[in-house]
Amino acid sequence: MLQNCLLIAGTDTEVGKTVVSSALIAYWRHFLPFSQLGVIKLLQTGIGDRQWYEKFCDGGTVLKVPLEYETPVAPPVAARLEGKAIDLGIVWQELQDLSNAQDFVIAESLGSLGSPVTDELTVADLAGQWKLPTLLVVPVKLGSIGQAIAQVSLARERKVNLKGIILSCGTPEAMGQIEALTPPTMVQQFTQIPVLGVMPYAENLLDAQALAKVAAPWHLEQFIPPTYLRPQAPLSQ
Repeated sequence: MLQNCLLIAGTDTEVGKTVVSSALIAYWRHFLPFSQLGVIKLLQTGIGDRQWYEKFCDGGTVLKVPLEYETPVAPPVAARLEGKAIDLGIVWQELQDLSNAQDFVIAESLGSLGSPVTDELTVADLAGQWKLPTLLVVPVKLGSIGQAIAQVSLARERKVNLKGIILSCGTPEAMGQIEALTPPTMVQQFTQIPVLGVMPYAENLLDAQALAKVAAPWHLEQFIPPTYLRPQAPLSQ
């Protein structure tokens, strides 16, 4: 088990994994400035996440994207279309190296837990086999409760170590719709996974200090073994 890693997974594509990951990165850089952070996108298809993280992360954050494909579809499809292989050994080695070199690693998955990574394995399979502590991002929209229940069921089947759920607001209106569309008590009741907090709609994702304060109530430090923690900055900063 890579004890100092946290995988950010989702119930679907475009549910806010990158926004939640960015908030956690901002929290780390703001409140744990003396600790070393690594960020990894396990696989990328199309253009987007690597380019965003290169823009968002500061010089003290090590970024890795082990495998990239130009076609914005599922990795096994993209690999076939481009005549390339999917060598998960490269991904695993990059993840291990980053974990050994940094105090903590934030790893963003692709798609949902059920998304195929190869012709045989899904994101949930990797998370379970690699024993990665995982956060599940659930969007605030109609149908998300059912998606969350299904994804948590898959996670349990594949022995994923789910640590909690973050509700993600992808629109300005979503914050006022949480109790109607994804009430935390109901999500927790059906999944038996704690809802750790809410990612509100963020108009300016480059405002790292604001993102850090949004993520502060999620208590990122609960996922970090004490041996990896260094002094924190005060929350008033």
